[in-house]
Amino acid sequence: MVSLLEGTRRQLSRAARRQAAVLAAAAVALALGPLLAASADAGEFHLYSCRTPSGAAAPADGWSPSHSGPYTYAEDTCAQSGGALVAALRPSPGRTADTDVATWEFSAPAPERIAAATLWRAGDADGGAAINASYQFWFAGPENVVTNPAFNFGQCEGGLLCPYGLGNSSQPLATENRIGVPGPNLGSRLFVNASCVGAPGYQCPEGQADANGYAAVVNVYAVDLTLAQDAGPTADNVGGELASAPVLRGTSDVTFSASDPASGVYEALFSIDGQLVQSSVVDANGGRCANVGGTSDGLAAFLYAQPCKASVSADVGFDTTQVASGEHHLVVSVIDAAGNSAAVLDRQVKVLNEPLACQAPTGASASGGVALSASWRGTHRQVITSAFGRRRTIDGRLTSAAGAPIAGAPVELVAAPVLARAKPLAVASARTGPDGRFSVRVRAAGPSRTLCLTYRGASGIGSPVATRKMTLRVRAGVVLHVTPRVASVGRSIRFIGRLRSGPVPPGGKQLVLEARAPGGAWLEFKVVRTNARGRFHAGYRFRFPGPARYQFRVLCEPESGYPFAGGASNVVRVFER
Repeated sequence: MVSLLEGTRRQLSRAARRQAAVLAAAAVALALGPLLAASADAGEFHLYSCRTPSGAAAPADGWSPSHSGPYTYAEDTCAQSGGALVAALRPSPGRTADTDVATWEFSAPAPERIAAATLWRAGDADGGAAINASYQFWFAGPENVVTNPAFNFGQCEGGLLCPYGLGNSSQPLATENRIGVPGPNLGSRLFVNASCVGAPGYQCPEGQADANGYAAVVNVYAVDLTLAQDAGPTADNVGGELASAPVLRGTSDVTFSASDPASGVYEALFSIDGQLVQSSVVDANGGRCANVGGTSDGLAAFLYAQPCKASVSADVGFDTTQVASGEHHLVVSVIDAAGNSAAVLDRQVKVLNEPLACQAPTGASASGGVALSASWRGTHRQVITSAFGRRRTIDGRLTSAAGAPIAGAPVELVAAPVLARAKPLAVASARTGPDGRFSVRVRAAGPSRTLCLTYRGASGIGSPVATRKMTLRVRAGVVLHVTPRVASVGRSIRFIGRLRSGPVPPGGKQLVLEARAPGGAWLEFKVVRTNARGRFHAGYRFRFPGPARYQFRVLCEPESGYPFAGGASNVVRVFER
């Protein structure tokens, strides 16, 4: 469980800044065009191999094994508990130096390159050393040349130079297992090796080995690679309502074709008046093109070296009800997995959605000089955010222009959910008391909504005489269950839950699982997605012994297409023996 709580908190603000920077770059690119084609900064993304920062198993995409000679092994056990990329040799009679070697090699797909890398490893060279020959493991890059020490780092040589091995094999993500790749060793390739090394013709010792029978072994439990690419995506064949319609309403789409030479086409970003308002994955590529998070620098993280499709034909919807009706500057850009961007669309648009009938009265209807004031109880505000299911009360007062109360007057409350093309519905009514005051109760059990208090005169019929606009933002309601409540190392717990209300986007809603020790900071360890009915499940296996107590919860973050503010589930507790 240590690996779970050593995970990195999701850096939402940094991610937002990254996307804002992408949008700004897209706007500049539109203005300067081809002048920027050769001068753009390289984009970057993280690639997790064998294990993620949270301790979850990951594929070893981009890594290839090789071995020569008897009793040599290059194995991928990453899917197993405590698994690793293993390079190892068992003792072999008559083994001479530089003949037998086990290797794992990572090759960055062109035109990507390795900009930074961190490995978590443990191993030993208990086969020892003889005259001019010794068992060793080492890392190398960007070339794997044994005789040139400039390419080698992180070496463990048997005998007196590395008598007890390196790292902690019982805790894969332990601090002592972490090793950063030096700058001179970065490039397009990275190597992990185990071998008998020395002068030609000299033999390594026979019969000496560690408790597992290895004369030299290195286990690479996790790798965090930062891959960079200079070339970004291109986009053309732009069409759809967003590109041409004179007036936009509800959800309008933009169509385009895009391609990228390396990490692939990732997201379409929508900016209104310089502010990022929506990001949408263009094509999930069978689940590969998914940001698994866990970074601390705001970059996206993936489990595949080329996570997203190289070319796509996109049709992406944009919910215009997220912005006020009127004239706006719309910028649409597309980014690859490394964050490089290309402009898709840049135009002035007019948004005209069907507003809730809460505009200020004009003409004869306003001649009476009636004042309608209102606020949420306990505040002086017209906008509040409420927990799901909680009842909230609006307190108001109706007076004449001179401040005299208007008693016995009917006031109606109309609500419109924050959804594309949602229709206003009358939900409540009240009558003012002798002092002109009234109260209306509203339950926060449905989506966030705009509300309008309206006074139409003593008869309650006709055009509005006075109005007051209110907003109720409802936090997402999430229910979380866990079983069992008591576990131990090697055992798993299972999370089951659901969103308490919809509508849920057709592709489900993304949720974030977090954990902490009681009183500690919440840390993200897994991202899940609900089905179309809002239900989800996930599991976690304890990899390190207790005893310890942990708390878990689920975060539901704001997302286009799900009309709720961010919310959190109930907290569940688990004891690890």
